[in-house]
Amino acid sequence: MSEFLQVATAAKEAARLLAPLPRAAKDAALRAIADALVARAEEIVEANAADVAKARQDGTSEAMIDRLRLDTGRISQIADAVREIAELPDPVGEVVRGSTLPNGLELRQVRVPLGVVGIIYEGRPNVTVDAAALCLKSGNGVLLRGSSSAYSSNVALVKIMQEALEPTEVPSGAVQLVPGLTRESVKELMRARGLVDVLIPRGGASLINSVVEESSVPVIETGVGVCHVYVDAAADQDRALKILVNAKAQRVSVCNSAETLLVHEGIAAEFVPKAIAALAEAGVTVHGDPAVAAIGGPSVVPVTEEELSTEYLSYDIAAVVVPSLEAAVAHITRYGSGHTDAIVTDSQTAAKRFVALVDSAAVAVNASTRFTDGGEFGFGAEIGISTQKLHARGPMGLPELTSTKFIYVGEGHVRG
Repeated sequence: MSEFLQVATAAKEAARLLAPLPRAAKDAALRAIADALVARAEEIVEANAADVAKARQDGTSEAMIDRLRLDTGRISQIADAVREIAELPDPVGEVVRGSTLPNGLELRQVRVPLGVVGIIYEGRPNVTVDAAALCLKSGNGVLLRGSSSAYSSNVALVKIMQEALEPTEVPSGAVQLVPGLTRESVKELMRARGLVDVLIPRGGASLINSVVEESSVPVIETGVGVCHVYVDAAADQDRALKILVNAKAQRVSVCNSAETLLVHEGIAAEFVPKAIAALAEAGVTVHGDPAVAAIGGPSVVPVTEEELSTEYLSYDIAAVVVPSLEAAVAHITRYGSGHTDAIVTDSQTAAKRFVALVDSAAVAVNASTRFTDGGEFGFGAEIGISTQKLHARGPMGLPELTSTKFIYVGEGHVRG
């Protein structure tokens, strides 16, 4: 049996034992994990330092290194997120709907774990803990396949979590790291139909597309974040500047940061110079269309067609002047990724129209795109942000990591 089959089989067996456990057992296990992460933070930081050093040697950008880096403060935040998940309601056993049928059968549809969840992700080692905690709370085993850039960090994190689970009722085998650093280990995970119930890819477009196209295991597609901020003609411009800078620059290396600014032509002459100045102060380079360049001057880099659908994940933003709200929506429809798009406006009519027309997983009105996040929505740490429309859409919390089954109870009922 290959190393992968060993860990996948162990995860499946552990998931079978985990599924019926009560909430108290799962919550106690999560708190044990949180305590262990804090107690062994220096061990994690040491392993992470090796990953960061290698990333620098490989010429990785500072934005991507920021996604990779762990320190005691970040580890404490990760542990706090685990504790928050422990406090959330347990979705398993929740009755989605129920009734007494005309024939007297009592019918209920209840939430149950998915089984074994495979996570393929890039960079950020915090995902290792977030994903494991969410899967355990929802009664699932988890197979974690992070990127090679975070391998040392992930080995340390999974070891600590497994050892923390050993004295608890949750089987330690429920959390597994897929062995190996090669593409072959990813392929094994994608072909493990029967051992793995669902795959969730988190990362760039190439990773997500390859998993969706090559996997024989069902996939919940999480998408890249080509997020837009549309500043309407009726916008409060000071509010718009505050939202824009936060959406773009508060943290550039995440999927809910803004990548494109759309400005109504009615206020472009006044607003675009303010936006360029505010973004420049935050270190952001504007890649503008001809209208933006004409207003903004030589600091504006000409935007390319390809960049309009690019997830920069850097201190860069595309900027386009549009003639109307409908044109802004058309631009979002053509170039966006269906993640998060925002409108800044004082017009309720415009806000309602934008919300109705934009077909994205999240739509923000007078708020930053950075709020599209499981933690910010009160779900605890998220497993990912789904941009598809089947089963789950938007930030995926605990309920999205369950399926359902029907239970019906009779008194000797037979069908005639």
